[in-house]
Amino acid sequence: MKILLDTCTFLWIITDDPRLSLQATRLFVDPANEVYLSVASTWEIAVKYMRGKLSLPKPPEKYIPAKRKQHDIDSLPLDEEATLYLAKLPDFHKDPFDRILICQAIVSGLIILTPDELISQYPLRSMW
Repeated sequence: MKILLDTCTFLWIITDDPRLSLQATRLFVDPANEVYLSVASTWEIAVKYMRGKLSLPKPPEKYIPAKRKQHDIDSLPLDEEATLYLAKLPDFHKDPFDRILICQAIVSGLIILTPDELISQYPLRSMW
């Protein structure tokens, strides 16, 4: 499977947070799965860090790439097709970062690994 991590899912994975579900953990550690972190998530992390809403042990430009590599998570670039899909997206979810993750998952046929129930209202596969 090709899996796109929600931002919170990535943060919970790299910090071994107990909020990470058993199924999410199993899917993440399965070597048969390809796991991605969107550049939209790295952008969200940087914004929250800059605004003092997210504490990290090191600046995000050092911490996030190191943790992504440590956990064998590939970076997913943002492309034009995904951004233009926003115009077709129903307005169930208001968070702009989640909305672009939804578009990336739909356009690229990825399963989103997220606890966010609003995301499951869209025409994509989500798991938790």
